[in-house]
Amino acid sequence: MSTADLPASPISAAPVMRVGVLRWLRENLFNSWYNALLTLVAVYVLYSVIARFVSWGVIHAVWSGPATACQAAGAGACWAVIGEKYRFILFGRYDYEEQWRPCLMVLLFIGLVGVSSFRQLWGRVLGAAWAVGLIVMAVLMFGGVLGLPYVTTENWGGLPLTLILSVTACVCAFPVGVVLALGRRSHLPAIRSVCVAYIEFVRGVPLVTVLFMASIMFPLLLPPGMNFNKLLRVEIGLILFAAAYLAEIVRGGLQAVAKGQYEAADSLGLSYVQKTTLIVLPQALRIVIPALVNTFIGTFKDTTLVIIVGLFDLLSAAKTALQDPPWRGAYWEVYLFIALIYFGFCFFISKYSQNLEARLRRGVHR
Repeated sequence: MSTADLPASPISAAPVMRVGVLRWLRENLFNSWYNALLTLVAVYVLYSVIARFVSWGVIHAVWSGPATACQAAGAGACWAVIGEKYRFILFGRYDYEEQWRPCLMVLLFIGLVGVSSFRQLWGRVLGAAWAVGLIVMAVLMFGGVLGLPYVTTENWGGLPLTLILSVTACVCAFPVGVVLALGRRSHLPAIRSVCVAYIEFVRGVPLVTVLFMASIMFPLLLPPGMNFNKLLRVEIGLILFAAAYLAEIVRGGLQAVAKGQYEAADSLGLSYVQKTTLIVLPQALRIVIPALVNTFIGTFKDTTLVIIVGLFDLLSAAKTALQDPPWRGAYWEVYLFIALIYFGFCFFISKYSQNLEARLRRGVHR
């Protein structure tokens, strides 16, 4: 009998692996005596930490009231300090009656970022929305038009200042970093030497030095009577500092692109600009997305150093709020509040970059 005469067997679905909770625990956490001991110790430590935090931060916490209520409560957290000082923490020395303006500016910025996270909405309409949004945000922060009182940049602070410094630095430093990376790989010795010298010099000094030079030393080099706004000088310092690190990241991506891509572009007769912008650079940037995001997050957190030049970012405003004598003991609560804000923004950047990287890697096999 040939195989063609045999009856066809019914097609069955692939077996489904079912691993129960107890089996998973036994195979992963209690598969030996020392793993079981480590698991029990970890569970005990985790339970102790969570139990103490819940007791301190929830059960015995003071959620509202004056500082005397926190002092009378004793062991509990004093979350009342957030309700008392949140406006100064979030908006710094901005005029109290006009703090609705930076609040609206932050909400508008978050809304535009949220809309921009949907790639299917990328286009001219979104670009126009950003252009209009930036104008509106500038009007809200500066004022001086439409009946809004003018507020100098010396009074800016808190979360709006942190967002302005970090976002502007990242956006402006990115094209500068790309140009520096391309210049460092240039075959022209003069261009390559200038780019290498700039990158190595900036990366060899701390950010504090760059901010100090931008705020203190740079005005001394200008002609008499000429000066720039302190916020602008600090922003330029952040841009130049971030550009040096971005340049090395982009250079690594350019080196990771297969040599055949360069040769294929040359065989098609593409110019250097066409080859770079259409073939090489998109692939290089896709490869280094994680490193780029890491630099963006670092720049966002590095804005805390602007306190050395007299600007009050989010963390600096929080520290200043704790100088009020009745609330000096509530530093844990204030710093946890600040940490949650930083974590929220950094976590969003991280998750969005992971989704963007996954979408760009579809159909790409390395």
